[in-house]
Amino acid sequence: MPWWVWLILALFMLGMLIAGCVYAAVHGMRALHDISKTGAQISERLGRMGEHDSTVQAPQRPIFTEPLRVAAERYSDAHVEVIERRQRREERHVRTWSRWSTFND
Repeated sequence: MPWWVWLILALFMLGMLIAGCVYAAVHGMRALHDISKTGAQISERLGRMGEHDSTVQAPQRPIFTEPLRVAAERYSDAHVEVIERRQRREERHVRTWSRWSTFND
């Protein structure tokens, strides 16, 4: 092959290498921005989790030192909360499915 063909091939290869490096750098910078935003959101949420709640209840005595009716009341209260959470979840699912069923109408 003549020398000018090799020159064209070498220049093309260098151009592709430079274009690939620029492409990788641009996408790397975008990824760093996305990662920093995600890190900021995570640190904010972890900070909120570490804050003390002002409505903290007084510490309760161990259940085995209480009368049996107290344990039964605590269990029934906890079970009521479980049932309420389950109902709220079911209501959310019903709202979501109704929204989805009318999406294409």
